[in-house]
Amino acid sequence: MHVLQPKHTKMSSQEVDKLLTELNISPTQLPKIKILDTALPESSEIGDIIKIERVIDGKKSYYYRVVSV
Repeated sequence: MHVLQPKHTKMSSQEVDKLLTELNISPTQLPKIKILDTALPESSEIGDIIKIERVIDGKKSYYYRVVSV
């Protein structure tokens, strides 16, 4: 992982359930990230939800992506 690259982590099924309930959406409504993206954790598979942590001016923001083909 590069210093300027945001942190990418694979979410557990419990975290995914909580997120989808909180946002009242289905996984297909999330933006997609390609399985070939080099930022993905090694254990990522198609359909997994990835949490991306970006730090700007000391504030953390979280973004979510579903792994796709």
